[in-house]
Amino acid sequence: MFRKLFVPVDGSELSQRAMQCSIDLAHQLGAAVVGFVVEPEVPLPTSSTALSNLRRDTDAHVERTDTHARSVLTDFEARSAAVGVVFTGLHVRADDVDRAIADHAEREACDMIVMVTHGRGVFGELLFGSHTKDVMARSKLPLLILR
Repeated sequence: MFRKLFVPVDGSELSQRAMQCSIDLAHQLGAAVVGFVVEPEVPLPTSSTALSNLRRDTDAHVERTDTHARSVLTDFEARSAAVGVVFTGLHVRADDVDRAIADHAEREACDMIVMVTHGRGVFGELLFGSHTKDVMARSKLPLLILR
């Protein structure tokens, strides 16, 4: 039934839980895991002096975010390999995280998205938003939501 799980992670303590739970589930189901990291686009310069430093700042941002994504996905891959779960790691740059998650989960032909939520409640969602709710609204795939 579920042969390929799509798991967006960011390296946070909460996403560590998504990694472990998705690996455990994939192991039980004989499924594969696609780990996915979304890094922010290069920020736009805010002043004319920033224009002169644009190339350097852009290169530094790309290097920093690529290093972070590789680190997170390498950890995820090692955990998966330790129990024999097939793993694929992807990372992209996007400003719309929710759209990137929903689009890439479908593009990778995944059967389910496994996500974590902070469970902030109504007031917290008003302040910070909810990636989980937005992905749920955009995707036709079933979501397994962990807290």
